[in-house]
Amino acid sequence: MKNSKRILIFLILTCLLTFTLIIYKLPYYIYKPGGADPLDDVVQVDNGYKSEGTMHLVTVSGGQATVIEYLIASLQSFYEIVPLEKVRPKGMTEEEYLQYQLKLMESSQHASVVVAYEAANKEVTFKDNGIFVLGVIEGMPAAKTIHVGDRFIKVDGQIIKNSNDLISYVETKQSGDYIEVLIERGKEQLTEQIEVATFPDDDTKVGIGIRLVNDTEVAVKPEVMFDSGNIGGPSAGLMFALEMYDQLTEDDLTKGYKIAGTGEIDYEGNIHRIGGIDKKIVAADKAGIEIFFAPYENGSKESNYEIALQTATEINSDMIIVPVDTFFDALDYLHDLEHK
Repeated sequence: MKNSKRILIFLILTCLLTFTLIIYKLPYYIYKPGGADPLDDVVQVDNGYKSEGTMHLVTVSGGQATVIEYLIASLQSFYEIVPLEKVRPKGMTEEEYLQYQLKLMESSQHASVVVAYEAANKEVTFKDNGIFVLGVIEGMPAAKTIHVGDRFIKVDGQIIKNSNDLISYVETKQSGDYIEVLIERGKEQLTEQIEVATFPDDDTKVGIGIRLVNDTEVAVKPEVMFDSGNIGGPSAGLMFALEMYDQLTEDDLTKGYKIAGTGEIDYEGNIHRIGGIDKKIVAADKAGIEIFFAPYENGSKESNYEIALQTATEINSDMIIVPVDTFFDALDYLHDLEHK
């Protein structure tokens, strides 16, 4: 009988230990180097040209930490442990955060399509359809009436074309003012009165408390298809644009090299800072990337380019790190590049 009890206690303790180490989630998020996937598998222009070399999408892997993952990450170089509230804002569920990241990816794709097609002198039209709500900030007025998935159409009778329109308008208001918004929720259109308030973590700024992204339609000829799966975030914009341009134009932009890079792109082709570039450099180096484009940020001492350069030196990488402020900087570099 005593042996049976000991065995039972041992099994219970083993199950508890296993649960604690492998399954129980800590309030921390771990970022680590991801992969470097060829973009011709992700972006496909109808009847697009083929190239000798390859463009690559470099990713950072991330997820909420278990105990064992936390311990491993604390011992690894280029792994980053971040408090969960700094990654996923308070009040945002894991599913909402995933949808938020996927919507940012979609928005990035739209901007990259416009930039690439216009640069290649191909037909492209785009239309702003307002803004899409990806989340609400707990404790702010919008949380009372606005739902994830709502689309803003008008504010105080004015058509809202994009997020800048809304932000600029609300910034003219004072805390305690009210705005009237027309929103689309499913098949319904609703009108709501929302108070403008200061943000809990910054009383110098006012807003209504929504996380948003532009809801844009883009139509192009020839057609382009994206298959980015569950990869989220806006940082692939530059490489999407380069891959599309390469497929749209007869000259081989890759010149036989394995090329990667990172940077959020806007509709004018400007390249913006992203997070985790040190991890992307590690991932790119492991994949044998030869040329890597990094946001230069107009020469800032703490730019993505400087961090990328430092990381490449630390890991003794032979990659060429190229600073870019715009899509056209990268394009000029590749046009001038000698064939491998």
